Amino acid sequence: MNPSQAPAGVPTLETMGIPDYERRRAEIVHQTELLVSVLEGADLGVQVPSIPNWTLNQLLRHLGHTQRWVAMMLRERVPEVDFSRNRAHDLDTYVDEKPADLVPWLREGATALSDVLGELDPDEMIAPFGGLPGPHMWSRRATHEVVVHRWDAYDTLGVSYALAPEIAQDTLREWTDIAVPHAFRRRPSETAALAGTGTVHLHATDAEAEFVIDFTGATPVVREGHEKASVAVRGPVVDLMLAVYRRGPADGLEVFGDRDLLDLMLDKVRF
Repeated sequence: MNPSQAPAGVPTLETMGIPDYERRRAEIVHQTELLVSVLEGADLGVQVPSIPNWTLNQLLRHLGHTQRWVAMMLRERVPEVDFSRNRAHDLDTYVDEKPADLVPWLREGATALSDVLGELDPDEMIAPFGGLPGPHMWSRRATHEVVVHRWDAYDTLGVSYALAPEIAQDTLREWTDIAVPHAFRRRPSETAALAGTGTVHLHATDAEAEFVIDFTGATPVVREGHEKASVAVRGPVVDLMLAVYRRGPADGLEVFGDRDLLDLMLDKVRF
């Protein structure tokens, strides 16, 4: 095996039952195009309700800089993730921009990232994250970054949001795979309240997506499948995805069991 590829035993994303690499490359461009399609005539200075510290202008710059940062790491074949070169949170200077300024810039960034991904072996250990090869991992992360931030923009502008179930189920799966352990690593003082509590079952009613997040130990364990839990949450996969990403209330979902545990998880697990 080429030493730059994933070692034996490391799961590739195709073996985890999610949209394949080429679909994710296409979705980065497609989801970005859906986002820019609603920006004509928009006031980019309005506050984003789901991210109240940002204006719509800043949200769009955050997304575009994230795509460029990932493309840069992959293009330069960095051996580990270089957070020092990520400009996605340096947003204070972005004011009074117009859609005509940002739409071409956003399209350019999404296309450039998709193109770089197309030039790489998906299994190369470039900028690996969570033990997964960087091209695989970042193609997935970039897809769901724009999926969630497209919702932010649509919600800000009052535009109806729709998402293909097969993409939504993977956005939900990514939250269980990455967001939950990431929250425990990055914010241990906050997530300590979840340790030793119970289990949360997420059950999509319109897609093959069921997950149990087990908080009974010191660190969370995630399992796929159906089992009895302290609290169970059922509903359409898009609604479940939006709820766990704190983009929509859980009020429209069916909740059985310990609602306080569900609310605590939604409060403490942020990504």
